[in-house]
Amino acid sequence: MLDISNAAHVILLDKPYRWTSFQAVNKLKYLFRQKYGTKIKIGHAGTLDPLATGLLIICTGKFTKEISTYQSQEKEYIGTFFLGATTPCFDKEKEIDFHFPTEHITEKKILEATKKFIGEIQQIPPIFSAVKVNGERAYDKARRGDEVEIKPRIVTLSEFEITRIQLPEVDFRIVCSKGTYIRSIARDFGLELNSGAHLTALCRTRIGDFKLENTLSVEEFEKKISEETLPKIFSK
Repeated sequence: MLDISNAAHVILLDKPYRWTSFQAVNKLKYLFRQKYGTKIKIGHAGTLDPLATGLLIICTGKFTKEISTYQSQEKEYIGTFFLGATTPCFDKEKEIDFHFPTEHITEKKILEATKKFIGEIQQIPPIFSAVKVNGERAYDKARRGDEVEIKPRIVTLSEFEITRIQLPEVDFRIVCSKGTYIRSIARDFGLELNSGAHLTALCRTRIGDFKLENTLSVEEFEKKISEETLPKIFSK
């Protein structure tokens, strides 16, 4: 039986498409309360955008103290860039605002462009992001139509692999440091190719030693908590 008296768990969840990370946490909070009739301390280690899927680490009880440790670990993503068009948020949550030529883009140029992103790079996060500007979330200011100026930050990409080229789509795998915005990589990748680009698919496959293959869907988690058959990794 799951020991709710300690309420200490590390939960690996496959975040559903179009769910916010906050919604995922609230869903699990509700399931714990429904099962055991009590509230528990709960939080997540590393936000995923609503249009992204994949590994979301959720901690409860004393393991919420480890959230910053998990957040700082190396991350791996797979996804798709769409070349030749941009959006204000750098993904497909908003409509395309500009189109750019792609006739000059070759497989060789795409592969060469990835080399410019390996190592430490300066990156400007999207204005539609949770980055705080003067104490306020950038996306709140952007949605009001306010001018948003975000300072560049240093991030590190240790791997940037192109796994499929079928223009205008390009699939990739990226291994990067904490704080890297893959949406910003999409924007900058398009610029590097003298064109434009935005992100159309993203999945987080790894955080440190935690892997997507060990996650549960929300439905699977709900079934296992009701049956009290959660894997050992979910109760530490």
